[in-house]
Amino acid sequence: MTAHHCFLRVYYEDTDAGGVVYYANYLKFAERARTELLRSHNINQTELAQQRRLLFVVKTCHMELKRPARLDDMIKITTQATSVKAASIILQQNLTRDGEVLAEITVTIACISDLFKPTRLPEDLRQLFADHC
Repeated sequence: MTAHHCFLRVYYEDTDAGGVVYYANYLKFAERARTELLRSHNINQTELAQQRRLLFVVKTCHMELKRPARLDDMIKITTQATSVKAASIILQQNLTRDGEVLAEITVTIACISDLFKPTRLPEDLRQLFADHC
């Protein structure tokens, strides 16, 4: 398993007055795709926080917009890990429509404790993301 795919439709609420997806919403779409990646492996972030006292937070993010998405478009978000370190993961997320790249996002996710201190990824989570490299 190398990449995870998530699909979503662009709704009116996602667009600006011109019917084009507002730039910040690409980040929301990417966040949803990361959550769905975890869910596809039966990992619930609420349970992760409550039972294992672990959280994922965005440390850095770089986004390059290539083409606009518009109202009613079906977008495919492909998420692939490019690096898995002791307490962080670098993910490449590409948002496409019918094979055309709309946005490229590189995000570094840090693993922290419920006290907001960096903490090592547990082996099962490290392996999960390593499988997506």
